[in-house]
Amino acid sequence: MAHSHSHSPASGDENAKRLMLAFAVTATFMIIEVIGGLVSGSLALLADAGHMLTDAAALLFALMAVQFSRRPPNARHTFGWLRLTTLAAFVNAIALVVITILIVWEAFQRFRDPQPVAGMTMMVIAVAGLLANILAFWILHRGSTEKNLNVRAAALHVLGDLLGSVGAIVAALVIIYTGWTPIDPILSVLVSCLVLRSAWGLLRESVNELLEGAPVALDIPALKRKLCRSIPEVRDVHHVHVWQVGEKPVMTLHVQVVPPHDHDALLGRIQHFLEHHYEISHVTIQMEYQACNGPDCHLNEVQTGHSHHHH
Repeated sequence: MAHSHSHSPASGDENAKRLMLAFAVTATFMIIEVIGGLVSGSLALLADAGHMLTDAAALLFALMAVQFSRRPPNARHTFGWLRLTTLAAFVNAIALVVITILIVWEAFQRFRDPQPVAGMTMMVIAVAGLLANILAFWILHRGSTEKNLNVRAAALHVLGDLLGSVGAIVAALVIIYTGWTPIDPILSVLVSCLVLRSAWGLLRESVNELLEGAPVALDIPALKRKLCRSIPEVRDVHHVHVWQVGEKPVMTLHVQVVPPHDHDALLGRIQHFLEHHYEISHVTIQMEYQACNGPDCHLNEVQTGHSHHHH
């Protein structure tokens, strides 16, 4: 099915290229680390491979987001395919939690019954992994002038992964010089905590988005106050709904206004306010001249001193 779609300026392609490269580097090394972990018997390497999996996945979602945001919306998917990346992030987060649990469980087994670990093999692979991470980080950072959230998140992932590789190197050094193998499961648990942290953040954000939650950073009561203060004709703001599709916030709201001379100009000012202060460009505004009455008027209001009649 060929669609001709107008490509966003080169930045999208540039992002896609960088993400693709970084993904190739990370995925290749993840496989090497898994094999190395199994061969050397190092749990820390396996934990780091788990961490690399989080990176590879983050890069893949970022790549998907760049691709899907280009697909034009159609009659059935009016927002396009942007939600798919959120769904993928959600699945990824759950997989990460499972991997972490498995690694921590295995670490406890090894405390009880230490396994031999080939320190030298572990060392070589851990250092190579570190270099791979630095390379991926450099690829992502080399040209990111524009603040693409996906590329930024992916770069952060890779940065966290550098710590994982450093952990594996430390464990390898300790094993080579002292032969004390319990350091391996200890550091694998530490690395798993890093993985868990990124998984938890991912889970929270993706669940919030899937449940149509408002963007975490958005304070709706403050938005209402600011809007009433900035535009004198606006008397009241109610029925505010904000949700996110991919990275785009979408908003609907009702405003009670003093009947304006120029309806469209006032509408334009409200839209400009939302775009300028909150970067919300997709907004549907219903203007009303009468005060809103009914049980739903104060849906998302924080109750202050004056009480409203509730049913």
